Amino acid sequence: MTRRANLPKSNLANANLCDDDFAEANFAGADLSSASMRKTDLHGADLTAADLRHDDLRDADLTGAHLSEAHLEEANLKGVNLTDADLHGAFLHDVDLRDANLTNADLSDADLTGANLDGVNLGQVGSLAGARLRGVRGISPEQRRDYATKWAIVDDEQDPADDH
Repeated sequence: MTRRANLPKSNLANANLCDDDFAEANFAGADLSSASMRKTDLHGADLTAADLRHDDLRDADLTGAHLSEAHLEEANLKGVNLTDADLHGAFLHDVDLRDANLTNADLSDADLTGANLDGVNLGQVGSLAGARLRGVRGISPEQRRDYATKWAIVDDEQDPADDH
């Protein structure tokens, strides 16, 4: 059991941490790039500014996790639970968030450029203020306009679906 592990700034790149219990662990600033953390319990974990690029986090529990300014580029977060998670300023380029639970998650100032949001209910997200949604898949043209009007930064280019 690794609950509440204290591993800030650790190098765990390419580690296999699948189906483990890292609830409330401290991974702030750690290198977890290309790690496999499928079905891992990370609820309440501190992953602030951690490198999670190319990670496999499918079906992981990140409820209440702190991921502000974390790098999650090209990570697989399909089916992940991010309820009440802090993703303020996180880098989520080309991340797979299909069927993820983002209820009350803070995605303010996050960069979701190219992310796949199929099956995600953005209406339940806590905040998308200043979030970048350029090239995001899984949101309708109406939602893009609505988010642009309210608080998010969306495509600079016109959506080809709007030409009809």
